[in-house]
Amino acid sequence: MKRKGVEDGESIMGDISKELVEKVVTAREEGRALNIVGGGSKSFFGRTAEGEPLEVAGHSGIISYNPIELVITARCGTTMEEIKQALAEHGQVCPFESPVFAGRATLGGTLACNFSGPARPCLGSIRDAVLGTRLINGKGEEMKFGGQVMKNVAGYDVSRLQAGALGTLGVITEISMKVLPIPAATATVAMEMDVAESIGLMNRVAGQPAPLSGSAWVDGKLYLRFEGAASAVEGAVKKFGGEVMEESSAFWEGVTEQTLDFFQGDAPLWRLSVKSNAPHIDAGGSWLVDWGGAQRWLRGDFDKAELERQASEAGGHLSLFRYGDRSGEVFHTASSVQQRLQKNLKAAFDPDRILNPGRLYSWL
Repeated sequence: MKRKGVEDGESIMGDISKELVEKVVTAREEGRALNIVGGGSKSFFGRTAEGEPLEVAGHSGIISYNPIELVITARCGTTMEEIKQALAEHGQVCPFESPVFAGRATLGGTLACNFSGPARPCLGSIRDAVLGTRLINGKGEEMKFGGQVMKNVAGYDVSRLQAGALGTLGVITEISMKVLPIPAATATVAMEMDVAESIGLMNRVAGQPAPLSGSAWVDGKLYLRFEGAASAVEGAVKKFGGEVMEESSAFWEGVTEQTLDFFQGDAPLWRLSVKSNAPHIDAGGSWLVDWGGAQRWLRGDFDKAELERQASEAGGHLSLFRYGDRSGEVFHTASSVQQRLQKNLKAAFDPDRILNPGRLYSWL
């Protein structure tokens, strides 16, 4: 069964791929940089954008959706809100639980930024869900990678390479990805404890056979979300205890959409991606811990080099996620080997450096 309106591959919106190709070709010929823009919901991410805007929001619409096969294909400008609504009609969801940012977030931008929500450590990221992509490289060539089935992954996995590339390797025009059924039951328990204790408990729960789908700590409380069969959820709640939240969806939406009080204000927001069981980093400031301890948010003015050192010691890396100075380097300093690989990829996909130059690193 396919979604009504797209049985024959016809989308609800439009296909402007030819127009996008022409703009990329012209920009290359004229030596002009392009700044790829979708819904504009994630313009805060990465370094300060350079170049003339290349608007891709008009390249939108769900191309095909097969609920039985758990696969959906849509154009880059399709909003995540539209995709989630289409899936909900068939009792399905995007497993990576990405933010919709007031309905402005697009599928292409979500993959380019590699954004995922609280379910990330349990159900995977958008990178894990992607089966195939179409894109326009810096030469104006349309390219297709992967397909609509999991076994269609051979050689270089270019589709997943787009996750987190911030449009530096091509203009993503189409994405095929897997989806999952909505869990039969869900429950969230909350318990008061300090951040160090919560990190330990998060890891102990994750190591046991429980239907854990989210664990976060903020403002002195640990929140554990269980989803799955009703009997399994009920058993997990009884086993791990805590106060059952009557209305927990607002909390998890606040974590995903970054609308909790913790995220308010314009103080620099740092993201540390570390080993889930790494000890708490006592750097001061305000913290929110997510992803079972693997993602740690920090608010305040800090020395980037020092935070990088601490993140490295914790087995991970650092980024200045939002606010702060966006003209400097905002991601973890790349090693010489990483820089060489990044530059080689850029040369292969965008030899003239016209697609989002400097958005990821100043030297890319």
